[in-house]
Amino acid sequence: MERLLALEDRIAPTLEAMGFEVVRVALLNNGGQRTVQVMADRADGTLISIDECEAISNALSAIFDVEEPIAGAYDLEVSSAGIDRPLTRPKDFETYAGFEAKIETKLAVNGRRRFKGPVKGLSETGDAVITVDGADVALPVANIASAKLILTNDLIAATAKGKPQKANERKAK
Repeated sequence: MERLLALEDRIAPTLEAMGFEVVRVALLNNGGQRTVQVMADRADGTLISIDECEAISNALSAIFDVEEPIAGAYDLEVSSAGIDRPLTRPKDFETYAGFEAKIETKLAVNGRRRFKGPVKGLSETGDAVITVDGADVALPVANIASAKLILTNDLIAATAKGKPQKANERKAK
């Protein structure tokens, strides 16, 4: 999977004008069939509907037909990031603080590349922080190859009510 950061930047204003935000744009290659995958959420962070995915797809298709940002044939797939979503932006580590995640880094940190535990948010220096085996580990966001929430009952309950509250907001109640 190849992330298309320049394309994310290009389509972000269109999605923002529609009330959405880009979570991730990726190019997937499955047996020679290429797919441009666009994950989006409402600007307030809540999940989007199938009809909204269709509206985004129509808007992006019009842009892609004119600008041809990807050479050759491909399918366009638009979806919500879902409950067990990827964490792709620094703000995601703040928004989903307190929830379990799996993170894989490009380069080893403290002798390992795979981490699993509750997300703690961002450090003062902007590193993603995750608790692993009772210790907080700071992971430079630029070193994160992939990060994804783990589907748990707490995550399901939190997203059923709309956008999950940050950990400190959940504890205040």
